[in-house]
Amino acid sequence: MVAKISVGSSLFGALSYNQNKVDEEQGKVLLSNRMFESEDGNFSIRRCMECFDMHLPADLKTEKPIIHISLNPHPDDVLSDSQLADIAKEYMDKLGYGNQPYMVYKHEDIARHHIHIVSIRVDDTGKKINDKFEHIRSKQITRELEQKYGLHPVEKKQATERPELKKVDYRAGDVKHQLSNTVKALASSYRFQSFTEYKALLSIYNVQAEEVKGEVNGKPYNGIVYSATNDKGEKQGNPFKSSSLGKSVGYEAIQRHIKKSAKDIQDKNLKERTRRTVGAVMKSARSWEQFITELKAKGIDVLFRQNDTGRIYGVTFIDHENRTALNGSRLGKDFSANVFNDLFSGSRTLTGNSKQETQEQKPEYNPTGHLENTGKAIAGLFSLLSGGDDTPPDNSQVPPPKKKKKKKQRRI
Repeated sequence: MVAKISVGSSLFGALSYNQNKVDEEQGKVLLSNRMFESEDGNFSIRRCMECFDMHLPADLKTEKPIIHISLNPHPDDVLSDSQLADIAKEYMDKLGYGNQPYMVYKHEDIARHHIHIVSIRVDDTGKKINDKFEHIRSKQITRELEQKYGLHPVEKKQATERPELKKVDYRAGDVKHQLSNTVKALASSYRFQSFTEYKALLSIYNVQAEEVKGEVNGKPYNGIVYSATNDKGEKQGNPFKSSSLGKSVGYEAIQRHIKKSAKDIQDKNLKERTRRTVGAVMKSARSWEQFITELKAKGIDVLFRQNDTGRIYGVTFIDHENRTALNGSRLGKDFSANVFNDLFSGSRTLTGNSKQETQEQKPEYNPTGHLENTGKAIAGLFSLLSGGDDTPPDNSQVPPPKKKKKKKQRRI
């Protein structure tokens, strides 16, 4: 079982995130501690906030009084609601939050059911709950719970494995459910700083996202529609409005996530691992195919965008190790689209061969991350991912006009 602990200052944000799952029938309340229930047994955000406020002192000095914990069992562990509630209670007791008010929610929006716990980090007297070595203690508690309930140990695997997500398969049916699970999992677990990077991430799993803009009753409207695609990036079936998949993947939620991602990437210096890995592979790779293959082996997918003439004008790296989607330009000028265009168009070669030899040997690029020697496989995805931070260079191949020389006037 993997426990993830985050602290913050927004009680409303933590409660609304979980209540939205309940409202969308993708979650339920499993347990409450020192909270008032309504007559019908349901909970509302307003009522929960009133209960928590009763336990917070007026002169609160703790900057981040809210704690939000998720407990994630192994996908192979099948637990009843009663067992999950017992696990949550034991976990909170052992971590030192047994006497705190808290809410326990079960999330069912992805195949791996898990629980979220919202509580406060100060007691009734205003004293801060002991958080020394909290993450170390949390790991010890989850190991104890794994042994007690006969669960699969997943802490070691979680650090090295990619999130277990499957491509959307239109032929398998129930496309809406597939889209919902895949998009929500990606949007919640990966970081991206633009809609272009978000689309690149989704495309790996056969999902296309498109922005929709318009007016409703004179007011501007922004939305997103999602579609299933095949491995060439071609749409399959009808698109679905984001509202039909859930608020967490709607336009406003994605924009908020983009802002948060930008801060996380900067604060945690998440670009460095990607920059270092890509740079090393660029030096060692002898061909385009080797470049893609070696990056994939190191947990990074790469997607190129090309215009109608075949010029590369955009590149995005999906780093599954630190779960970030980064346009090449964010890593520095040595990773820009122009650099890769030179590498793979033959104007600069990886092997030192002539331009002509490199151009003749260069195979077509397939949007799924593989290489093929036939067809125009690139068209689907490259047109899909156009726009965003990286834009095609205007008249990049047109030389500047020559200045006319002024005729010298003869002096008389």
